[in-house]
Amino acid sequence: MDTKAVTGPVQKPNATTPAQQPSQASNVLLQATPLLQPGQQLGPLQPTSNLGSVQQTSNPAGTYQQPNPQTNYGAVQQPNPQTKQVPFQPSNQQTSLVPYQQPNPQTNLGAWQRPTPLSKLAPNATHQLIRGDRSMLMMSDDNALVSHILGSHTPDGRDVDVKPLLRLVEDILRRATLTPESLLTTGSQTYLDSGFDDKTHHTSFLAMLEALSYTIDRIACELAYKALGGTDAHQTTVAICNMVSHYGWDAKLVLALAAFGLNYGEFWLLAQIYSTNQLAKAMAILKQVPGIIEHAVPLKPRFDALNDLIRTILEVTWCVIEFKDLPSIYITTDVPALASAMIHIPTAVYWTIRSIVACASQISSFTNMGYEFAFSTSEAWELSTLTHKLKTILEHLKKKMEECIRYIEERMDVESYQMLVELFKMIHIDNMRVLKALICPRDDVLALVDGTTKKRVNLDVLRRKNVLLLISSLDITQDELSILEQSYNESRLHEMRLQSPYEIVWIPIVDQLTDVKQRHFEVLQAPMTWYSVYHPSIISKASVKFIREEWHFRNKPILVVLDHQGRVVSPNAIHMMWIWGSHAFPFTTLREEALWREEAWRLELLVDGIDATILNWIKEGKYIFLYGGDDMEWIRKFTKEAKAVAAATRIPLEMVYVGKATKREQVKRVIANIEQEKLSTCWQDSATIWFFWTRLEGMLFSKIQLGKDEEHDLVMQQIKRVLSFDREGSWAVLSRGSSVLVNEHGNILWPALFEYEQWKEKVALEGFDIAFQNYVAALRGNSHPCSRFEFSNYAGKIPENMKCPECHHYMEKYTTFLCCHDEGIVPSLLALATNN
Repeated sequence: MDTKAVTGPVQKPNATTPAQQPSQASNVLLQATPLLQPGQQLGPLQPTSNLGSVQQTSNPAGTYQQPNPQTNYGAVQQPNPQTKQVPFQPSNQQTSLVPYQQPNPQTNLGAWQRPTPLSKLAPNATHQLIRGDRSMLMMSDDNALVSHILGSHTPDGRDVDVKPLLRLVEDILRRATLTPESLLTTGSQTYLDSGFDDKTHHTSFLAMLEALSYTIDRIACELAYKALGGTDAHQTTVAICNMVSHYGWDAKLVLALAAFGLNYGEFWLLAQIYSTNQLAKAMAILKQVPGIIEHAVPLKPRFDALNDLIRTILEVTWCVIEFKDLPSIYITTDVPALASAMIHIPTAVYWTIRSIVACASQISSFTNMGYEFAFSTSEAWELSTLTHKLKTILEHLKKKMEECIRYIEERMDVESYQMLVELFKMIHIDNMRVLKALICPRDDVLALVDGTTKKRVNLDVLRRKNVLLLISSLDITQDELSILEQSYNESRLHEMRLQSPYEIVWIPIVDQLTDVKQRHFEVLQAPMTWYSVYHPSIISKASVKFIREEWHFRNKPILVVLDHQGRVVSPNAIHMMWIWGSHAFPFTTLREEALWREEAWRLELLVDGIDATILNWIKEGKYIFLYGGDDMEWIRKFTKEAKAVAAATRIPLEMVYVGKATKREQVKRVIANIEQEKLSTCWQDSATIWFFWTRLEGMLFSKIQLGKDEEHDLVMQQIKRVLSFDREGSWAVLSRGSSVLVNEHGNILWPALFEYEQWKEKVALEGFDIAFQNYVAALRGNSHPCSRFEFSNYAGKIPENMKCPECHHYMEKYTTFLCCHDEGIVPSLLALATNN
């Protein structure tokens, strides 16, 4: 966005004009300027034949210059188009700028007059300055006032790193800014604090200071001279801005503040050491410092107001510098937040320098009018009014800075995200580059905590190892952690680990970390035996976005497997952990496919590693009913008829209740009733029931992740049937040994058992197995139960479509809102949502 400085004739501010916000015409961009080289001339004001100054006396009364006896110049003059070197004027030859007009005798703004040395008029003149400044504060028109700044803003490209200078000035002001209480003991204090180390004065800083010292001295003299002469604050502000017209906005403020620091520091230096140094004592008496210290407590309102204004001046100055330091690669001036800030920075610069002038006037009032005048509460009011105005400006700039920072962070996050995407497509020598980009790119940060030693370690401990990234929210359950720890410990004892070492790293994803979440994180981290990031905050927003979008993380734990080169060899191996445990090592997609090729639809697939008793029954060749649901009446009828049929056919039958995927509390009540009525065997441990259903759901997600053909995959179809039946109500699986005979809904199984008399003759001819299967199939043909699935938002990668396990048609999609009040936990990944 191209912008131009607004220049032109500027009229004297009208004291009766109400204050306005800066206009769009004052939109001048922050401009950088190169560092002055030592010895480079700053260009003092040169006399010309066409200066046309506004004068009242024959002596110069403007900025501090080496006077020319033949020329009378004081203020910034009308520029001569033929004059090339006029450092106090804009360099645009088409612009006619008159920074200050002859004061109107009817306006009480304070005349620009030659001071009367050592007379009684000097205090009155300074008082006139303060009263005039009050009128300007109350009735100022910011547009007119700031136009002077804009007209003189002609940066020539010099770039000055003013931060070291500002730190030095800040150190001066911090040591000089005292409270009335400390003033009472100032004379006997010796300051041994070494806050600003001389070693920080590098050659480049000293060279810069040498180049700027002339300008700083001129501004310091201007501040002191105009305060003594009673010149109004606006005129002094404009004069100072003219002196620094070729600098950027940040440099203008720092140079003016440095000049003030010279005068302010000198005054308080005398106050601090006059009682212990004879030279300082004589100078302090000359400046009436002992009287000020003696009456420090009554002067508290003045000191408080002055200190508050100085602090605000520093804050505004740092804020303007921050705007200059914003990285142009991520934000430009066409961004609304930065464009708006640039419009208001000239206003901030004007009122900050104006406030510096007011502070300098207060110091002059101490030394020239004595403490009697300093008791005036109205002068403290003036400082407080300026403070309020500056704080209002600062609040607006800070708001825009926050918007700019958010914009920059978004741009940086997008860039980092794209870098991660490309990084995982590349081939690397080892895994360090991808791990650093994903977890923590800084080499000086010990990003991990070793679960064994509980000490922080560097990411280098993972170099050239297979890494399993356990990614979860803080909602990961103790059941999940227990199963993972068991598999982790078993797999580390595996012989293959010696050939292919691997480590688990826990990466918690926390959107907004609160104190409660921080404590929860520490509780989860403490018992972990594997590595974990030392704090959730080190995971960048870009990494979180990558994990969510590329690895489909949805708050349920996932286990992303990286090989020793940082390649993703499994986008989520947690299903393998649930199904096969350490037998799935090294947890790659190839290993997952190989394990499925070895599997068949048999009872061991459902209960392997869960119940050793059932495995013994399988070896004995018994008939086994696994059943579930929460309908207690159905359970009573089902178990009664199953026992009756088993007795009639003389088959060895065992029954085990395995609960439901959800409704834990209700399942507990069902288990209590089954135990009390001795209906069948049941799993007492809720963790066992949770693991059974988690494994089943893991099997389905594993199949989906591998992209298996549903229609021709018997295992997948049967798993889907069990999960769908669980959502619909009651169900049962009957096996003989490991061979599954029937997998059916409860509404079909109970009638099949209840109607045993209708098919008992077939038992003698065909055997129990075939007779029962045929009768169940006949009943199924007469009914058409719905198949239902729901994939929670926490489930990770959700399939685009799914076929019905009964008719093999694609199922319809519905959106379901589910509120589970059972025990305040997130419902199972699968729930009733999709109908065929």
